Amino acid sequence: MRVLSKSVSNRMRLFDIKRYAINDGPGIRITLFMKGCPLSCVWCHNPEGGSSRPEKLYTRKKCMGCQACVRACPHQALRWTEEQGIVTDSTRCVVCGHCASVCPAMAMEISGKDYTFEEAMREIEKEMLFMDESGGGVTFCGGEPLMHPDDLAEMLDRCGALGIHRAVDTTLFASEEVVKRIMACCELFLVDLKQMDSDKHKAFTGVPNERILANLRMIAETGMDFWIRIPLIEGVNADEENIDQSASFLASLPWKRKVVNLLPYHDIGKGKHEKRGTIYNPHHLSMAVPSEETLTRCIAQFQAYGITAVVGG
Repeated sequence: MRVLSKSVSNRMRLFDIKRYAINDGPGIRITLFMKGCPLSCVWCHNPEGGSSRPEKLYTRKKCMGCQACVRACPHQALRWTEEQGIVTDSTRCVVCGHCASVCPAMAMEISGKDYTFEEAMREIEKEMLFMDESGGGVTFCGGEPLMHPDDLAEMLDRCGALGIHRAVDTTLFASEEVVKRIMACCELFLVDLKQMDSDKHKAFTGVPNERILANLRMIAETGMDFWIRIPLIEGVNADEENIDQSASFLASLPWKRKVVNLLPYHDIGKGKHEKRGTIYNPHHLSMAVPSEETLTRCIAQFQAYGITAVVGG
């Protein structure tokens, strides 16, 4: 019997819990979003998951201007302005959460909450009826869950002991040792294939892709189940050359499923950057929603390699 991994803190940090998820693996699922990611994808729709630390989010349009948060801040880190609403002095703010706790409009939020393993399991167990009836389970997402292998392995083992189907949504940017460790305690990987050219991959995500592709091949060669999802973005990876290289690489894998999900670009991350006080696409890289013609062409390219491409999901 494999020994359960041990975590010193007995806690994991999540920035969201999504119930009744239908696009994060088979059936109806609960998805837990673990905080922290080694990538910095320009288009990321969960930028609040990038840092492993808690973050304060502020939604100007929700703010009532009551300034309860200003009065509650023990570090005098907040002030009110007519133009911007609440302004935070980052040299004083320690993300203690007092401002969020007193905000009547929930304009202030803290992204990142620590759960004990027992607390996280209770949230998962609440959804077991829906999982059982739909053939669903639990998905660990991020951020990048492989950044926290001890916590992830512990939670996967606990779910496995209850017979819950386990999926991990990952970039695969981790050591082979970590990937193999997590493979041993889950049934499914959900993997994004972003860009085949390593230099371009680094330009758009902050990291090269050799480790990612090597891990994906290793997973395929073990016979483990995995789903491929491609965030399809004009200007990033929707061009004919990259799609041909992607299809060729996937066709070379010993992979029975032979289905990819094309996920057309959206800029939902822009609003989240506004909440964080950070800038979306700071270098103004070209990104756009793929046209119907592009989608049709991409589907045909994958079909030429014996791979079915489905838009969405």
